[in-house]
Amino acid sequence: MKKSLLVAALLALAVSACGPKDDTAPATDAAQSAQDAAAEAKDSAAGAADAAGQAASETGEAAKDAAGDAKDAAGDAMDSAKEAAGDAVDAAKDGASNAADAASDAASDAKDAAGNAVDSAKEAAGDAADAVKQ
Repeated sequence: MKKSLLVAALLALAVSACGPKDDTAPATDAAQSAQDAAAEAKDSAAGAADAAGQAASETGEAAKDAAGDAKDAAGDAMDSAKEAAGDAVDAAKDGASNAADAASDAASDAKDAAGNAVDSAKEAAGDAADAVKQ
């Protein structure tokens, strides 16, 4: 029985080997074309990925530059604000000093006027006393 199976298998193999051949060349060409197309698609995808990476890198650099410019502008604004505040403090000091000087001058003038008034009152009192004596 084993021998008859072996003989039948060999006979089937011989018959199939001697049969008409199929033309598998178009299928092989199609498979090769598909592989070529896949390779081109892969290369295109790699190129697109590189371009996207480059664009992202350039965008990052642009954002970094913009942040640096904003930082510089903020620093300049801070310096201007400090300078303006310093000027305001100086002006306030000058104004306060001028007001103090004016107040001191007014007080001195008031003192002089009060002294003159006292002298006038003394003189008037002396005159009144002299008039009563007469």
